[in-house]
Amino acid sequence: MDTNVIIAIVAVAVIAAILVIGGWWFGKSRKAAVAKSTEAAKAKADARLAAEAESAASDSSTVKQSVDSNVDAAEKAPAESQQKSSAQASSSETAAPAPATEAKPEPVHDTPESAGTRMQRLKARLSKSGNPFGKALFNILAKDQLSEADWEDVEDTLLLADVGAEASEQLVEELRNDARIAGQSDPAEVRAALKDKLLKLVGTDVDRRLNADKDGANKPSVVIMVGVNGTGKTTTAGKLSRLLVSEGKQVMLGAADTFRAAAADQLETWGARVNVPVVRSDKDGADPASVAFEASAKAKEANADVLIIDTAGRLQNKSNLMDELGKIRRVTEKNLPVDEVLLVLDATTGQNGMAQAKVFAEAIGITGVVLSKLDGSAKGGIVINVQKELGVPVKLVGLGEGPDDLAPFDPEGFVDGILA
Repeated sequence: MDTNVIIAIVAVAVIAAILVIGGWWFGKSRKAAVAKSTEAAKAKADARLAAEAESAASDSSTVKQSVDSNVDAAEKAPAESQQKSSAQASSSETAAPAPATEAKPEPVHDTPESAGTRMQRLKARLSKSGNPFGKALFNILAKDQLSEADWEDVEDTLLLADVGAEASEQLVEELRNDARIAGQSDPAEVRAALKDKLLKLVGTDVDRRLNADKDGANKPSVVIMVGVNGTGKTTTAGKLSRLLVSEGKQVMLGAADTFRAAAADQLETWGARVNVPVVRSDKDGADPASVAFEASAKAKEANADVLIIDTAGRLQNKSNLMDELGKIRRVTEKNLPVDEVLLVLDATTGQNGMAQAKVFAEAIGITGVVLSKLDGSAKGGIVINVQKELGVPVKLVGLGEGPDDLAPFDPEGFVDGILA
């Protein structure tokens, strides 16, 4: 056998042996590594399971404590609730003696403004108004050497102010003949002359007191308010009650305006503010004379100082409505004499208002006039005209919309106001 072949066989055998031995060793080493890894994983798993078991045990203890706490609270709650209920019951029993109904607060009534300061406010308002006729007259008469055109302007101003044709002519004639106005005029003398003439026309020697304020007045003294629609009779009646209350009088109101649904409610509102009772019908459209009769009977029974009867507004050309006023007066006089019939006129109505006034004077007899909406009016001359035409004085004037904007008429304050 060739030596090279033998060497090759031996070499192959050695290599094969090495491979076998190497494979066996590698397998053994691999098994040892796998076993070691398995043991490590098992140990790690055991540790994790132990930790989880310990955590679970801890949570179980906490839950048990919480459950025990809740159980204790649940067991204690009924007792505490019972104690609390007992305390509340005891408190309720202690508070039980309180009255069943709360006492109602006393109504708060207004304190009306006194008559003494009301005319001062009228004077102030007239002096601040835009166009009282007195200012217009003064501006004309203060010129030097008045021409015929100036005198015509004077007369036109008087007519526009509703002084009336006859009174305007009389005033112009007297002013023409006054030496203080002729020639070179001193404004102070012109003002004095104009004031004197206006005061003479307005009248300073007239008794303008309400009959209820006069000595020996009847008690109760009855005042009936009349006028056309929209002049403010109900409002004036309410304001008059405030004025009389401010003078210390006991007043009662009669709501004989049964045609206007809200009239009685409106009058009650006025009365409630100054604690004045109102006699009214239970239904709308009732006979106004029956309300007047009932009001006069109650005022007599209560021994009131003044009874004010409000009547429905009516057109002066409706004879049946005018006759109704006469009926109201006759029925009232079965219980009490009627001392005063006040005609409420809107100062801005001018000559139309004068036509109304004459018809009312004939139908029921008027003792005085109340001029509403006089403040700031260029129609202030109606004061002169109405007195001249009716022969009765203006007794009260409305100053505005406020509850105390009604004042006794003061001629000097009025003239001073329109000349200021």
